[in-house]
This record gives sequence, C-alpha cells and structure tokens, in this order.
Amino acid sequence: MAIDGVSGRTSFLGSSLVGLRQQLEGLSLQLASGKVGTTYASQGFNRGLGVAFRSQLDSIDAFKNTATNVTTRIEVANLSLQRLAKIQTTVKAAAVSATTNLDNNGQTPAQKSANLSLIDLVEVLNVRAGDRYLFSGRATDTPPVVPVDALLNGVGAQAGLKQLINERRLADVGAGNGRLAITAPTVTSVSVAEETPATVFGLKLSAINSTLTGATVTGPAGAPPAISIDLGATNPNNGDKVKFTFTLPDGTFENIELTASTATPLPANSFAIGATSDITAANLNAALTTSITSLSNGALVAASAVKAGDEFFNSTPPMRVQGPGFATATALVAGTPTDTVTWYQGETGTDPARGTAIGRVDQSVTVQYGARANEQAFRSELQSVAVFAAVTTGVTDPNASNQLIALNQRIAQNLADQPGTQSIEDVTADFAGARAAIAAVAERHTQAKSIAESFLDEIQGINKDEVATKILALQTSLQASYQTTSTLFQLSLVKFL
Repeated sequence: MAIDGVSGRTSFLGSSLVGLRQQLEGLSLQLASGKVGTTYASQGFNRGLGVAFRSQLDSIDAFKNTATNVTTRIEVANLSLQRLAKIQTTVKAAAVSATTNLDNNGQTPAQKSANLSLIDLVEVLNVRAGDRYLFSGRATDTPPVVPVDALLNGVGAQAGLKQLINERRLADVGAGNGRLAITAPTVTSVSVAEETPATVFGLKLSAINSTLTGATVTGPAGAPPAISIDLGATNPNNGDKVKFTFTLPDGTFENIELTASTATPLPANSFAIGATSDITAANLNAALTTSITSLSNGALVAASAVKAGDEFFNSTPPMRVQGPGFATATALVAGTPTDTVTWYQGETGTDPARGTAIGRVDQSVTVQYGARANEQAFRSELQSVAVFAAVTTGVTDPNASNQLIALNQRIAQNLADQPGTQSIEDVTADFAGARAAIAAVAERHTQAKSIAESFLDEIQGINKDEVATKILALQTSLQASYQTTSTLFQLSLVKFL
C-alpha cells in the first residue's frame, strides 16, 4: 500500500496562495487606478463600446488641437486686419488734410508719413503665424510682398514703381499738351483732336457744351476723336461759356470752362471778346491752349501716377510704357521678370482666397481662413499708399500745387470704401464667421466629450467600496492560507505519529 506525502498538497496550497495574491494585486491596482483593468478583456462584454468611446475621445482631442492652431492663426490675421484698417484711415486722413508744402526731396509731410505707413503695411501683409505666412495663399513658406525698397526703387535691372510712374508721366504729358492737338480749321473755329496715330496715353475727349451765342459745336467724333467749336460771324455775349470735358488716364474727369469776357484785366478762365469773331476765336484758341497745358502738367500728372500704380499692382504681369522714347510712346508692354519688379510673390490662384487654408475642426465641419495679399481690399490699399509715397514733385515746378491737390484728392478717394468692392471689413467678417464656427464646434465637442467620458467610466470604472470589501476578504483568506501552509510545511512523520 502506497503512502502519499504532503508535498503534492503543499504544492497545491502554494498555487492557491499565488492565485490569491494575484487577485489581491489585481484588486489593489483597480483601487489605485479606478479602472477594472489595463486590457480590453478586463472590460467584459462592453469592451467594444469602450473602444468606440476611446476612439471618439481621441478624435475630439485631435479636432481640438486643429481648432487651437486655426484659432491662433485667425487671431493673428485679425490683428493684421485691424492694423490695415488703421493704416488706411490714417493715410486717408493725411491726404484729405495735406498741404502742398514740399521738402527738398519734393514731397509733402503727408507723403513722408505715407512712406512710414507703407513700411508698416508691407510688414503686416508679410506677417507669420508660426512657420506660415498668412497672406500668401497656399505658398505658406513665401512672404507675399517684396521689400519696400524693391517695390519703390526696383532691384538691379528690375524697375520699381517710381520708374514706372515717371515713364507713364512722360507718356501722358507728352510735349506738355496731354497728347492733344489744338488747331484752327478756319479763322472762326477752334478744334481739339486726340493724337494721330491713336495712343492709350494722355487726355481723352469726352464732351463739349457751349452757351456761346451763334456758335456751333461738334464731336467728339472721328478716328481719332476730335471736337470743334465754330463761332461763325457772330461774337459771343459777355458771360457766355464753353466747357470742355476730358477723361484722364485713371478714369476721372476734368473740365475746362472758359467764359467770354470784355473785362480788363481779363478774369481767370476767360477769353477776350474781340472786335470780330475771328479775333475772338484766336483768343479762345490761346486761352484753351493755356488751360490744356495747365491741366496736362497739373491734374494729368496725378492721374497718370494713379494709373501707373494700377498697372503695376493690378496687372499680372505688370504693364509699363513701351520705350524708350516714352514721350512719344503709343502703347503699353508687359513687364518681364528681368526688367520689372513683381510685387506679389504669393500663390496666385483664381479660386476664392479663403479656400487656400482649410482646417477640419469636426468630422463634418471645415473652416476656411486663407488670404492672399493681392485680394482687392489689400491690393487697393497697398497701391494707393505706395503711389502716394512714390510720387515726387519738382520744388520749382509752377504746376506743383495743382499736381499735389489732384493727387491728394485721388488718394483720399481711392482709400475710401467703394460700394460693390471688397473692403477690409468684408475680410474681417469672413474670419469672424470662421471663428464663430470653431467656437460652436468647440462647445459641441465639450458636451460630447463629457458624455463619452461618463459612459467610458461606467464601462471601465469600478465601485471602490465593492473592491475594498473584496480586498479585505482576500486579505483574511490569504492570512488563513498562510497559516495553514506554514503548519503543513512544519509537519513531520514523528509529529504526525
């Protein structure tokens, strides 16, 4: 008959002790972490839901990170837009109240202030948020606007804005008559015609209106257009008027109104009534020639600068006068990268600028917050400020005052908000809409995260009181098992017998 020892039983007891100890360690870990376990298996039948809720929470955190980055960029862009609006208001106010006092460099105090504003404006458009230029469209690693010095003065063989303005002035003023020809077809008539061959430069005839007694007016008509006034055999009466309307290169209109007069000395903007209508016609011709010369060297110079600015900033590639021989040029030519600065270096897509930067802040929600410095609102402000800063006037030029008055008026007008065109406020509203969308999504994410965490706590959480009770029970059982095992290990045959 075989006699069993206690080794097998003690081995069984040892295994039981290890099992009890593992249970105790597991319960202690649950109590410390507040979770049923560190594996999905420990969550039982609800482990599938636990995986889904964790995935939802990870997705929410990822969207929140994106929203934070996008919000930061929008806030930086908004600060830039506020500064752009301030610059626009400041330069506009300076142009409205500007004097015509010139310094030794041929600029007024308002223009010198515009130079500083231009530097500020370019820096604002070249703003970065992290490693991203905000106003370059998709070209986020490229500053959108060239440096101010390059923009105004050019780089090497590349012409800048100042050179294009000077070339355009020569082409528009011509020989000092705005590229118009004033003739006397008959001894009693005066004719004004645009230059032959036709040119895109200079003054353009728009209309003629007369109250001169017995006079006949025609035009504008013909190719190139011409207008004429024939006094006939009858002298006009004192106070009769004739008004010539001209279109300037920037699309504005200027009038020359001359009044028939017998006064001595002759008032300004008048022509003398002679003894006969042919003498009166000659006086009209002389007065008109003087007025056109004054207009050509005054307001036309300012309009020419504004137009040159438009051709530099609002054309891709920039357009410039075909020359040399600028005073007799008849056409424009596209600038090339070798001879003309291109002011905008960012991405130039034809799609809406906001769509150049998109952030997904929810599974079904994206916000657009891109911008390009060549958008109308930014481009038109930069153009006006740059032209104002670029124009210089001869200190001894007798027409300087007229040029500056006309320039100030145009800059102030162009910096005012134009109905039907994009403004800084429109862009600000776009960014505000994106910011509001992010805020609304963030609120939903907060609610969804709270719900998901609540359900996840139910799946992987524990009842601490229940676990503590189990731990106490296990500790009691383990203590008893230790004592029993100890006794068995001390048992010998002698003691047994």
